[in-house]
Amino acid sequence: MLVAGFAAGPLQSNCYLLAPAAGGPCVVIDPGEEAASPLAEALAEHDLTPVALLATHGHPDHIGAAAELARAWDAPLRLHAGDAGWYDGPVLPLPAEFEVAGLELGVLELPGHTPGSVAFTAETGEGGRLVFTGDTLFAGSVGRTGGSGADLEKSLRTLLLLADGTVVLPGHGPATTIGRERATNPFLPGTGE
Repeated sequence: MLVAGFAAGPLQSNCYLLAPAAGGPCVVIDPGEEAASPLAEALAEHDLTPVALLATHGHPDHIGAAAELARAWDAPLRLHAGDAGWYDGPVLPLPAEFEVAGLELGVLELPGHTPGSVAFTAETGEGGRLVFTGDTLFAGSVGRTGGSGADLEKSLRTLLLLADGTVVLPGHGPATTIGRERATNPFLPGTGE
């Protein structure tokens, strides 16, 4: 499995490419503000063709380039209905599981940061597990701005059900693991209990 990412825009939001391998179809996760140019470079570097755009939530720093890219590639955006009002374009629904670009992806509904926040899960060919958490969980922090604190706490508990070795690819900042966050993140419910 190929995973590539970069930070873009004024808020340095992470945009990710996910594909079974180089030289084929891929999905783009969180094509935010000012992501188009670095995304084009990453696609060329890995010889990838986007077939779908996925958004962990509807804030502009995560979907700012989506409409332009969806038109350019004829690649639809999948965004939770709870955040569809932030996007000016057609949206495909997010089922609990779906297949795209030769990848089996899962969707965890994680309201709190926004009403429609989600995480995408994927199994790597090597037996690992990835979760793209958007702005719900970061390395050492959580997405506290915007939505409902009670919903966010429930959503964080959902993420803590994942195995410790699950690699967390957040919407901002560096990658981490569920185990590392469970042990050290002071904002997670139950940390230190």
